[in-house]
Amino acid sequence: MTMLRDPSVKYSAFPQVPLETREWPGRVTTKAPIWLSTDMRDGNQALIDPMDAEKKARFFDLLVRIGLKEIEVGFPSAGATEFDFISGLVKSGRIPNDVTPQVLTQSRADLIRTSFDSLAGAKTAIVHVYNAVAPAWRKIVFGMDQADIKQIAIDGAKQLRDNAARLPQTNWRFQYSPECFSTTEIDFSIEVCAAVMDILQPTTDNPIILNLPATVEAATPNIYADQIEYFGKNLPGRDKAIISLHTHNDRGTGVAAAELGLLAGADRVEGCLFGNGERTGNTCLVTIALNMYTQGVDPQLDFSNIDEVIQTVEYCNRLPVHPRHPYGGELVYTAFSGSHQDAIKKGFAARERQNDERWEVPYLPIDPADLGRSYEAVIRVNSQSGKGGVAWVLEQDKGLKLPKKMQASFSHVVQALADETSRELGAEDIWGAFDHAYLVTEGKRFQLVDWSESHAGTDRIFAGKLTIDGTPRSVSGRGNGLMSSVIAALAESGGPIMDIVDYSEHAIGQGSNVQAAAYVECRTADGKSLFGCGLDTDVATASVRAILSAANGA
Repeated sequence: MTMLRDPSVKYSAFPQVPLETREWPGRVTTKAPIWLSTDMRDGNQALIDPMDAEKKARFFDLLVRIGLKEIEVGFPSAGATEFDFISGLVKSGRIPNDVTPQVLTQSRADLIRTSFDSLAGAKTAIVHVYNAVAPAWRKIVFGMDQADIKQIAIDGAKQLRDNAARLPQTNWRFQYSPECFSTTEIDFSIEVCAAVMDILQPTTDNPIILNLPATVEAATPNIYADQIEYFGKNLPGRDKAIISLHTHNDRGTGVAAAELGLLAGADRVEGCLFGNGERTGNTCLVTIALNMYTQGVDPQLDFSNIDEVIQTVEYCNRLPVHPRHPYGGELVYTAFSGSHQDAIKKGFAARERQNDERWEVPYLPIDPADLGRSYEAVIRVNSQSGKGGVAWVLEQDKGLKLPKKMQASFSHVVQALADETSRELGAEDIWGAFDHAYLVTEGKRFQLVDWSESHAGTDRIFAGKLTIDGTPRSVSGRGNGLMSSVIAALAESGGPIMDIVDYSEHAIGQGSNVQAAAYVECRTADGKSLFGCGLDTDVATASVRAILSAANGA
């Protein structure tokens, strides 16, 4: 089988919304919406193995810790398991006073009554009634016309009103969804919602929630935004309604549709953590919230320990969070590319010189530390990596700040190791390669045993005890400084003839544990560059070791 060469015979473009002027393209998001998590309902019913009571309780506690104030806790009319969990959640006192539970039900009298009973005793609760209104559902699923569908919604609204009166001890709030809103004639959706409002008589102080779902995402997100703006401009009593968005991800733009829907005037977003849900999933609350955060808007949700959130979600859903998932994925703050690594390394260096908290690091749209992540895995090394990445790992892991030319030289060593092993190199691999190249003396030609220094006029005399080619020897050399006298001693002992091109040093650690790191670049008579590193608690000894390290490189 093959795809149709002419898909227009099977599919057609989604119609435009009759919106003469649209305001949403010129708006910006300035505050967080009302959030509703539907992980425990929509997300749960999409799982191969639905959550049991223990997992649902753990998930509920996580949502409360994050800061969700409205949580759809289940579908109580689906069966005894759901009903008992929801009823137990209410009776146990587990629901904080500032958190409102919500349940979903179809627009049927018996199911609505069961839904109210499951929340009996709650301080405040939302009952969410829905019925499908789209043409395909009317024609194919129900065999009904518009009047029949509208009557189902009206009957459901009456049941909401009457059951709330039956259980007056709870502050009941109502939500209605014209299911499949995004694929329904928009004026018919408005007509149905207005009929529901006529029954329930919402006020500005006690508004109805009108959920306008993209039950199946069928158009580009700008079309959905047009639908939301048109709906808001033409709904009678708009000030008495909270417009809620519930976008699915069939086209891969669920997040974009929700973001544009907010610009178009919506007040509330329904979704799941990390986008779990039927088919391709619901919109991802983590992504939308942290998108706002990166634009300087407080999302009013706490993801400062995102790994804990991921751990709980993966345990409860038995689904992994993809390594490339925005903000939460294991690899989203990781750079393997050499050019990316170099830019990130320079970004962090520039940040150390800043006098404010403004975040501006190339390739990192958010500070991983804000989400509880360390910087250790920001740069990871494989065969694609460059000198900046290698230098970053050494600096983060061992505190070494290699000079630029030495970075380039050592990167060739790491590149060869990566090509040989055909895998990602960890910090231990890189340190082992550095240690072998510059620090380990076993098997190397020149090894330091002891040394001393004396002066003769303006000259300095180095007297050292070395092991050269495995044989202990005493050597000496004269120069205008310590390092030049070491080079002279090596030359007189059969070592390479070389000049010092560059030298640098820095401290590692603080207090009594401080260690000196010395780096040297030397050039031989035939123009070859040799790099050396020395580590010691004494800076002079570190510089002697650095010269010997460079000589061993010859």
